[in-house]
Amino acid sequence: MINRDSTRSVRNISVLIVDDHPLFRDGLQKALEREDDLQVVGTCDDGERALIAARTLRPDVILLDINLPGMNGIQVSRQLKSERPAVAVVVLTAYHDSQQVLHAMRAGASAYCVKDVTPERLVRIIHDAIHGYYIVDNERMDTQALEHWIDANVEAIAGGYAADSNEHFVPLSPREMEILEFVTHGLSNKEIATRLRISQQTVKNHMTSILKKLNVQDRTQAAVTALRHGWVRLQDNWHS
Repeated sequence: MINRDSTRSVRNISVLIVDDHPLFRDGLQKALEREDDLQVVGTCDDGERALIAARTLRPDVILLDINLPGMNGIQVSRQLKSERPAVAVVVLTAYHDSQQVLHAMRAGASAYCVKDVTPERLVRIIHDAIHGYYIVDNERMDTQALEHWIDANVEAIAGGYAADSNEHFVPLSPREMEILEFVTHGLSNKEIATRLRISQQTVKNHMTSILKKLNVQDRTQAAVTALRHGWVRLQDNWHS
């Protein structure tokens, strides 16, 4: 579902809201529309529609949930930033997780905050993001500070023993996310290869990469990680 309101006059900062919970989405829209310099130009409820809406509406800021039907928010953020580097992506999530924060910021997010953020705080975050700052928790960073923050957190998660810790913590590629979704739904390598029309060896190669990036030992741990972070949702409509 994509909703567009073309009746309001243009304001300074245009905002697109992406969340699959109608009550939260509508409440967020009403809260933001109290601000004179913010205009909610559209809302949508899944990742694919978010990309379409972003291309059509060209908002300055996108408020983006991570746990979405179809493409998750991290995938959406990465693609949005590759298409429009100037757009500010503010990730809103129901819970805080250090690895997920790192994934989100490395995927191009300008800010990461939990959904119980106050409207006043969110408005400040939006303005900071528009002016090129990065916000995690109560920390406000410029580009250089963000790079230091990412390096420190990558090292903390990957371990100081790593010669190049960035190699041990890299966001999954779109294809790896796709394969991880199949794994989470219980498909074998052979079944995945058939679905994707690729060789079993290619699937195995991708699985090796997935396990390394997630720092887990086997497919089960990878599936649990995907579910815990909200990258895959078992209730989504599954491929027939």
